[in-house]
Amino acid sequence: MSSPRRGSMGFYPRVRARSIRVRVKSWPSIKEAVLLGFPAYKVGMLSSILLDAYEKSHLFGKEVIKACTVLEAPPVYVLGLKLYKKEMGALKSLTTIFSKDIPKKIKDHLDITTKSNKDLSFIDEVKDHIAEIRTIVATQPFLTAIGKKKPEIFEIKIGGELNSAIEYAKRIFGKEVSVKEVFKELSLVDVIGVTKGKGFQGVVKRFHVKVLPKWHKHRKGSRKVGSIGPIEPSLMRFVPRPGQMGFHRRTEYNKLILQIGEDPNSINPKGGFKHYGLVKNNYILLLGSIIGPPKRVVFLRYPIRPQKRIWKYQLVKIVT
Repeated sequence: MSSPRRGSMGFYPRVRARSIRVRVKSWPSIKEAVLLGFPAYKVGMLSSILLDAYEKSHLFGKEVIKACTVLEAPPVYVLGLKLYKKEMGALKSLTTIFSKDIPKKIKDHLDITTKSNKDLSFIDEVKDHIAEIRTIVATQPFLTAIGKKKPEIFEIKIGGELNSAIEYAKRIFGKEVSVKEVFKELSLVDVIGVTKGKGFQGVVKRFHVKVLPKWHKHRKGSRKVGSIGPIEPSLMRFVPRPGQMGFHRRTEYNKLILQIGEDPNSINPKGGFKHYGLVKNNYILLLGSIIGPPKRVVFLRYPIRPQKRIWKYQLVKIVT
């Protein structure tokens, strides 16, 4: 008797993420000069009443109830610019320019050095050598109700052609950028973050291994694999074994933005969101669920493999 192997091999090694602040490894190409991503804090989930506006849907013109996720997105502060050059076919750091007017609430809690003897005029001097320009932004968690002061630092690429990206970077350097300047409603985003941590778990919960029958000759345990391998080879890498479960870095593709709102009172429950509190800033409503517990920072990125067909919904009402 044999059965299909348990668990996916697409997520090896199943280890803890280095940090809840994720590093984005790849960026899409778009024509518009705009930040290609934006960080936000997960709040919780709500129910929403939507009008199905997709003509080929069997529910066209009818109201449907869908679950949605609330994200709080306070404005980010652009505290620096990162310039890259092409060398041997790869991107190499050219220089980093930091703002000299970083707000005290952000600067007091930074764990990076912001000293720089360069200013924006240096960009024009090395313009011929620049291959890519990115922004260094800091979140402002002290504007939220999560009780956190230390900001997360992200490096975000700017879309569009190089010249327009440079002009856009100069325009937002040392200023705040809101989520409404980056994303639009009824567009798709990728959600990158760290999942809920489950700790050290056995093979049944971690890999969904079948529980062995508890009959009278059964003496070596039931919540374990029947065999972990032969004598040789000495190591079998892909046999289900106990270990870390959760707190993994994951990417979820093509989440639909239902709404980007400025009035948090329209979504706040009477007693606040469970394990979070009250939303105080701009918020984002995403269709469906996303990874991570409440208060965790997630990164929203322009879709790197967008769907050709996007479901068309009109938001009718939010059920708090």
